[in-house]
Amino acid sequence: MSAAIAKRRAATPADLKARAKRARAQGAGSAATDRARRMLAAYLDTAERHGLPPAKVLSDMASGRAAWQIGTALRDEMLRTPPEAVKNAACAAGCAFCCILSGGDGGTITETEARRLHDALAPLAGQPDGRGWHPAACAALDPETRACRAYDARPMICRSFLSTDAGACRINSEGGEAKGAGLLGTHLDYLALHALARETLKGISRVATYSMSRIASGAVDGETAGDSLDAARHKPGALEDACRDAARAAVGRG
Repeated sequence: MSAAIAKRRAATPADLKARAKRARAQGAGSAATDRARRMLAAYLDTAERHGLPPAKVLSDMASGRAAWQIGTALRDEMLRTPPEAVKNAACAAGCAFCCILSGGDGGTITETEARRLHDALAPLAGQPDGRGWHPAACAALDPETRACRAYDARPMICRSFLSTDAGACRINSEGGEAKGAGLLGTHLDYLALHALARETLKGISRVATYSMSRIASGAVDGETAGDSLDAARHKPGALEDACRDAARAAVGRG
């Protein structure tokens, strides 16, 4: 039996919880790391209580399904009693300046998000896309209406963006630095959970992240999911950088 297989077989929820206590969510800061530890411990407690197979728990943590499940619950809970920044959001249909991805990457997403996004956009291969409206726009957009054609499959970064000033979004899309736009504080928790999962699974399973814009463009350009994921896979430091960016951009933590 190889050492890697032995580690996977030994990685029960209890073992993973012990590893998580020693891990850090690199780039997220101590407060976000502590929150992520508590949430991951609760997830692993539930997995152990329900008798989920260790292989399923490992797969969910590595692919980002676990972070998605927890992060979605966090976001939904926050939106039930939204803070003022959320109540005053200026976001509206067709206001797609946040979808002009001037940085080129479009956001750091997990394997689960990448596969869902690719699957949603693949049937649109060959059709005009958001780049017909703006060369740096997300390929998921309809170039005429500026509506997202993968709305139900959009990653957490898209669900977390918030602006109280649409004019600021336009300015920022042109390279400016206007105030009024940022990310829900729960997005940092989401990224911290995935970063903590990566550290917890070090030496057991690979935990990758991907470029959202590269996945979207690959799908509408007709690439297979495998080819798009290979091309969009980040270097390891990208997740740490994304955590730092989310900490700086966080708004609306109630």
